Amino acid sequence: MQRSVHHHIDPGRLRRCAHVTAIALPVEPFSNGCPACEEQGIGWVDLWLCLSCGWVACNEHAKAHYEKTDHPVAALFLDAFRQRWCYVHQRVV
Repeated sequence: MQRSVHHHIDPGRLRRCAHVTAIALPVEPFSNGCPACEEQGIGWVDLWLCLSCGWVACNEHAKAHYEKTDHPVAALFLDAFRQRWCYVHQRVV
């Protein structure tokens, strides 16, 4: 089972990130699960939504998506607070 590598942080304490301000929201998700995990028949803990294109993936496959596409920011999927992670800065933004 995969573990979440991102932590919940108070949104009032977040530093600005130019990658977040460059995103055109809202982004429509392409799925409700991680296609790569579903194809392999395995589950996931957290799902992340690419804020550039709407790709949905688990932690591992979301990072692989960033490495392939250079889409820098993902949001925790199905999270009311939409915690965002910047792969470039390697931090919550």
